[in-house]
Amino acid sequence: MRLAIDVMGGDQGPHAIIAGSARAVVEHPGLELILFGPRQQILAELSRLPQPLAAATSRLVAYDAPSSVAPDATAAWALRRGQATSMACMLRSVAQGEAVAGVSAGNTAALVAMARRELGMIEGISRPAISTAIPARQGQRCYLLDLGANVDSPAHRLVDFALMGAAMAQCVDGTPVPRIALLNVGAEATKGSASVREADRQLRDYSGGSDSGGSAFSYHGYAEGGDLFKGQLDVVVCDGFVGNAVLKASEGLTSMLVERVQMAFESRLSGRLASLLARPVLKRLKQELDPVRYNGASLLGLRGIVVKSHGSTHADGFYYAIQRALAEVEHNLPARIAGRWQAPPVQNSGFASHD
Repeated sequence: MRLAIDVMGGDQGPHAIIAGSARAVVEHPGLELILFGPRQQILAELSRLPQPLAAATSRLVAYDAPSSVAPDATAAWALRRGQATSMACMLRSVAQGEAVAGVSAGNTAALVAMARRELGMIEGISRPAISTAIPARQGQRCYLLDLGANVDSPAHRLVDFALMGAAMAQCVDGTPVPRIALLNVGAEATKGSASVREADRQLRDYSGGSDSGGSAFSYHGYAEGGDLFKGQLDVVVCDGFVGNAVLKASEGLTSMLVERVQMAFESRLSGRLASLLARPVLKRLKQELDPVRYNGASLLGLRGIVVKSHGSTHADGFYYAIQRALAEVEHNLPARIAGRWQAPPVQNSGFASHD
């Protein structure tokens, strides 16, 4: 299996991305990664990999792509002048079938625009949506979308996001009837913008109401910010401006809480024995809540698989973004979304094609 990697997108430079890629290859013997970026720079980073990551170099293939998309580049610039960049080469590799998925930590606007052009959209879907999973209570997780691909979304696009999120939860997590809600400023029917209220009406029509047993999803109306983490919802839908702000705020809060808990243990517990007793608790807490483990956001609605990694991620975070791409390949996510979307309309199916 081959994946395509944009080596030049991250804030940490090629080193973090290549180290994360090497870890993925070591853990998956059948995996080969095509690394797009300046060839000599890639080869130099590969030569510096420590053992046992160095054993993966035979399955890390360097393809020369001398230029890159700048962090402040516009989508228009990328479409007009970015054809020789590492990001564009990575996407073309997926579009031409050389790789089954692509991963980039680069400029989000450029990635969305070029992925839409290179890979095309599933019929009936007008724009891709960025989605990721966030941790919730009782070991659950909740998909949040959109996270920035569409800053201001009309009602029909919010409905598209809900249907794609439901397909993600069903295909990847095996959730039979995903529980969906619209993020809003309150639970009352009169709250929210006109587009959110109209999306609420359409989703109620699609699902046949939240108690419908025959629907492809269960619509739970409006959710507030705190509902994301209760473990009672599988998909929460919003426009990209709100979703990006919520995601970044929750990640910052999680990091702060883990640090505070660690400081509390250190200040109130003294002695080596107490420290040893506290260590497993802190380790488990960090593992469960660490945003790094949830790195990797899916660009849903494309005909191929593209995963967006955080730009600031280190090697471990990029490794998890690759894991996300592998999960979508395993479940053939775009084809399964397309199959549901293009199925003949059925009453309460939740996946009737619309524009």
